[in-house]
Amino acid sequence: MTDFKTAAELLSLCEQEGISIAEATLRREISLFSQSRTDVLSRMGRSLDIMRAAVDRAQTETLHSMGGLVGGEAMQIKSHLAGGYTASGPLTGLAMGYALGVMEVNAAMGLIVAAPTAGSSGVIPGVLMGLGDYYKLPKEQLLSALFCAGGVGYLIMRNATVSGAEGGCQAEVGSAAAMAAAAATQLLGGSPAQALDAAAVALMNLLGVVCDPVGGLVEVPCQKRNAVGVACALTSADMALAGLRSHIPLDEVITAMYAVGRSMPHELRETALGGVAATPSACALCIGGR
Repeated sequence: MTDFKTAAELLSLCEQEGISIAEATLRREISLFSQSRTDVLSRMGRSLDIMRAAVDRAQTETLHSMGGLVGGEAMQIKSHLAGGYTASGPLTGLAMGYALGVMEVNAAMGLIVAAPTAGSSGVIPGVLMGLGDYYKLPKEQLLSALFCAGGVGYLIMRNATVSGAEGGCQAEVGSAAAMAAAAATQLLGGSPAQALDAAAVALMNLLGVVCDPVGGLVEVPCQKRNAVGVACALTSADMALAGLRSHIPLDEVITAMYAVGRSMPHELRETALGGVAATPSACALCIGGR
């Protein structure tokens, strides 16, 4: 069996075959598209390269968004980290800065990987490149971790949604955090069961987050939510690696997220009619108050 439709089926496959989530996902892709292992690895490698380039660009350029609400935040975090006195620590700070930077590239109409969406595109590269740079990990390990993230993303997309318009930001940044948490767990030596626990915890703790982009742009509060998603993914991975189990299985968390999203009023699902998008300060920004 190469296919799986739920996290329970994925875990069973991994345990029966003695393989990682990444390998299970890779085999599914090979079977689904009738392509060689080399071809599938090459396609995912291209995505990883784009993520790397987006991270690097924002660390060397001060980018400004088309909407004027985002620009230079990654460089600010980089400068702050250089001071050596941080609240979140060097690894989380590094990954957070990378996530902010990818969102700058996105808002400046640069090339990013919408994994799982453009509005949440900073979380996975922030976590993977942050861990990779901090621990000097080889590209092959990061590529494998990206397949792990893809496996979790597939489960969320198949059984719920990753659309902010349908499920709120919990479906975007929440899903990205779940994907990144699983990837980080695998990257640091965790088992498939631990990776799925990490994903469940990450998604569970961003449950209910609304989608309220100021002016309808994927800039505020989206960029900073990506940074929070990074922190959520890393802490969830550490809890799983320490042996803490998720009391609620990932499949049930995914179902709960979808139900929460469907119960949200439309004002809180990417319409910019509610949440912080409807505050006086947000409205001032929309009419050129900045």
